[in-house]
Amino acid sequence: MPFETWILYVGTVLALMSTPGPSQLLMLSNSGAHGFRRALATAAGDLSANALQMLAAGLGLAALIAASGAALGLIKWAGVAYLLWLGIRMIRRARADDPGLGVARPAVPLRHLWMQGFFTSAANPKAVVFFAALFPQFISAESAFWPQFLILSATYIAMDGLFLSAYGFSASWIAARFKGAARVWIERIGGGFMIGAAVLLGLKSIAQR
Repeated sequence: MPFETWILYVGTVLALMSTPGPSQLLMLSNSGAHGFRRALATAAGDLSANALQMLAAGLGLAALIAASGAALGLIKWAGVAYLLWLGIRMIRRARADDPGLGVARPAVPLRHLWMQGFFTSAANPKAVVFFAALFPQFISAESAFWPQFLILSATYIAMDGLFLSAYGFSASWIAARFKGAARVWIERIGGGFMIGAAVLLGLKSIAQR
């Protein structure tokens, strides 16, 4: 793959990532509530789903998934409901009169944070179609397919990981400066981000009908 083609691809991905999506909002929420280091499990879950979606695109499953409209809708709306439930639960638990407000809560298992990231990303199975449409624009038919595919996939995952880390570190840094009753607002804002992620997924579902 020519270096110029790769640079063009990087610029395209930067433009696509310039607007926060459901995964970025989830990262903001979990970093604010659980800290940046633990929220990295959420990023890992998101990137794991992306890797599987890219692999599905590379193996030619995009057409099959695109044709299964009922399955797409079921997966997507299950993801919307899951995020809504998480967000509402966070907001309901954020009470100023909570006697445990100043006490450290039990840490959420990392596997739960990973699953949140994975299912939020997997709830948008149209991503397979997106990758199947994006990658051919930068793959040369005159060179071997899989090396080029792996370069594009690794670049996307690295860039997405950096974006998620930037969002997460910023949220964690801000949350660390709030103590006592101010933590209530961090919890509420985090729940709001979670609900915002669900709304974004829901709007994508409606727009694709």
